[in-house]
Amino acid sequence: MNVVPTGAEVRRTPARPSAGLLAAARPAPRETLTVAQVRRAALRASGLDRPRPGRTGPVGTRGLQAVVDRLGLLQIDSVNVLARAHLVPVYARVGPWDPTALDRAAGAAPRRLVETWAHEASFVPPTTFRDLAFKHDRLRDLALRRGVHIHGVPIDRSAEVAEVRALVDAHGPVTAREAHALLGSRHARPTDHWGWNWTVAKRALEYLFDVGELTSAGRNAQFERRYDRADRVLPPAVVALPRADEAESARRLVATAARAHGVATVRTLADHWRIRVDRAQRAVDELVEEGVLVPVQVLGWRGPAYRHRDSTVPRRVAGSALLSPFDPLVWERSRTEALFGLRYRIEIYVPAERRVWGYYVLPFLLGDRLEALVDLKADRAAGVLRVAAAHRAPGGPVGGDLRDDVVVARALAAELRTVARWLGLGDVLADGAAGGLAVALGPALREVADPGA
Repeated sequence: MNVVPTGAEVRRTPARPSAGLLAAARPAPRETLTVAQVRRAALRASGLDRPRPGRTGPVGTRGLQAVVDRLGLLQIDSVNVLARAHLVPVYARVGPWDPTALDRAAGAAPRRLVETWAHEASFVPPTTFRDLAFKHDRLRDLALRRGVHIHGVPIDRSAEVAEVRALVDAHGPVTAREAHALLGSRHARPTDHWGWNWTVAKRALEYLFDVGELTSAGRNAQFERRYDRADRVLPPAVVALPRADEAESARRLVATAARAHGVATVRTLADHWRIRVDRAQRAVDELVEEGVLVPVQVLGWRGPAYRHRDSTVPRRVAGSALLSPFDPLVWERSRTEALFGLRYRIEIYVPAERRVWGYYVLPFLLGDRLEALVDLKADRAAGVLRVAAAHRAPGGPVGGDLRDDVVVARALAAELRTVARWLGLGDVLADGAAGGLAVALGPALREVADPGA
């Protein structure tokens, strides 16, 4: 059994099988890892394996760029109960940072980040936008086959889409509200849907966004996209690049995902960009042949996994962080369960009486475990961070001494005070909080000061 050494990078020169061999039989695993090793490798790859460095001021563009370079993307979500979800993964890795750095990166030329449909709607580097072209094409092909797009707009060649396309060409960048107003009374807002009653303009704009024809030139104060043609938003040097073929683009995307996760299954690598598993598998096979990925066996897991050649397994990890539900470490829930023993689901859309953990619950990472689940709300009017519930996370890795509630509560209290400072909130209140950890959290908040204050 060839177990990957701890604390050191492992590089081997792989045999280079022929294309026929790749199709007929994939290489046998060359290393064997335990789940604990994979978990530590994942935390190191994700930048969550050590305490955040102490700083005297907020992190700016350099810190944001380092996180994007590591993860490959930031998933966008408009929920603002604590902070918008795409802001929290950066905080988790660098601590208090200045979100205006993201506004500049995505809203001013030359843009370092642009929006597109990646792992859901996401901020990605401009070159990654180009690598996702084959995915955009498949969404367009799917719309043409269906005769209607997923947002309910008529097909690409319809008069409505052509009208909105021409509107953006003449007036962009525009928000959906501005586009609707420019269309005038020709397209009334529908009122027959139980959920979002998107205008024709909004539906067409989202379709053109999904297929990569449009992106966002930035967001306004209401967090509305300002849609514009991708060729006017992307840096000219990126627009001028020749289009890569699908296989080349898929290899780059899968390699980026593998580097972000350390060790992962094909399903995880495909999910990172929401590309088809068969497309990801072909890219994996080619990356194995090139020596970028190493096939591994993870004890207790079914099927193969793959380690990025730059991935290392630290002997121990000592970081702590609150994680957004949309953080790449936990966004694929089956991987979260396999790595951390936690069955985690977001419950925003679950009726209140049926919620188990709370409305907007964030896992709290301490060392190599998800030790707690915390339901938080930034009460900006009152200037406080409110803890609605604090639970010890169920399950968890087997082996080692379990931390008691007081230890977890003190670590969580320090993290909550740091989050409150980042958000400009003056205090953290847990009075009346639900959950078994709330009993220890109240005294801990009174005892623990913000470590960065």
